[in-house]
Amino acid sequence: MSLHIQRPTKAAPLSAYAHRVAALEALFTTIAHTRMAGVPVLNRALQVQALGFEPLPPQEGDATAATAPAPAAVGILITPWFMNLVRLPLQAEPTAQGVGRSQRHAVGHGVFDFIGAHEPAIGAYSACSLFSPVFEFADQAAARATAQAVLATLRAAAPQASEPPPARRAFLLGRSAARGAAA
Repeated sequence: MSLHIQRPTKAAPLSAYAHRVAALEALFTTIAHTRMAGVPVLNRALQVQALGFEPLPPQEGDATAATAPAPAAVGILITPWFMNLVRLPLQAEPTAQGVGRSQRHAVGHGVFDFIGAHEPAIGAYSACSLFSPVFEFADQAAARATAQAVLATLRAAAPQASEPPPARRAFLLGRSAARGAAA
């Protein structure tokens, strides 16, 4: 078991989520040795590893506590059978009411569909599949490098548009915004 947690941010100190991420990794290590033992979709070159978990900043429009999602951290969980982007609430949520439901969550400058899940040991969480199964990875280093590249891409600054997008007519006629406005 190896744990890689990003530095704490103002959103949540390290102690607020390090324990939760360690529990997530420990749970899936146990699952690998029990429920998944002997299942043919396992890549035996991989082990369970949680990478790059950081607290999510509050989302725009999360003005009221009643509608705002619970504070959460997002990172990648590598297992011998999948690699998922995982949204882990910073406090255990014992209810399993969201299991199997899709919810959209912003991560970096993208929005992704996450499927709700629940395990008694950690409570509710949600996951967005990146790879399943994970036979394309020759070893843990390759899986880790891919996970780190995904996180770096997701957390990179949003690209700045050099010019405004063309009007629909200009786009359909193959003109740039500057030329389309002049036409």
